[in-house]
Amino acid sequence: MKEILTNAEQHMKKTIGVLQNDYAAIRAGRANPAVLDKVMVDYYGAPTAINQLAAVSVAEARILTIQPWDTSVCRAIEKAIQTSDIGINPQSDGKIIRMTFPPLTEDRRKELAKDISKMAEESKVAIRNIRREAMDKLKAKKKSGDLTEDDLKQAEKKTQDLTDKYCKEIDSMQEKKQKEIMEI
Repeated sequence: MKEILTNAEQHMKKTIGVLQNDYAAIRAGRANPAVLDKVMVDYYGAPTAINQLAAVSVAEARILTIQPWDTSVCRAIEKAIQTSDIGINPQSDGKIIRMTFPPLTEDRRKELAKDISKMAEESKVAIRNIRREAMDKLKAKKKSGDLTEDDLKQAEKKTQDLTDKYCKEIDSMQEKKQKEIMEI
């Protein structure tokens, strides 16, 4: 019983982690190095993350600088950013690449807020699926005689408590990110 609950909680934590990464990658009108996390550069035939090829830093509130350790890869990084779905055109002087983030329009903010809500809802669905799987495993243990009726009820309550806890965490993350988007 304990291992089922522990396993369910680990999966719920992973779901929260995925949501945090997704939220970090949302461009909020400010320079954020996390927007480059999913951009891969063809580096000598191998797809490589930008942060493994260059120093990525925030120069100003809206400017991100990328300084490759090997200047010969500068063009490849630039090309990878242009072909990605970031929507920002990088400027390069051959040594440093600069990305200037434009301020968000009201429509774009509303669109991002909807995306944030959608991501949160998908995460809640994943949490509920984890709960359902845990409940099914607990009921199977009860059926096989490994759990008593009281133990089953107690375990179901603990599983529901975990689900409620992580759903509330998702709600607070969503609220925080939407507030961040709308305040810029």
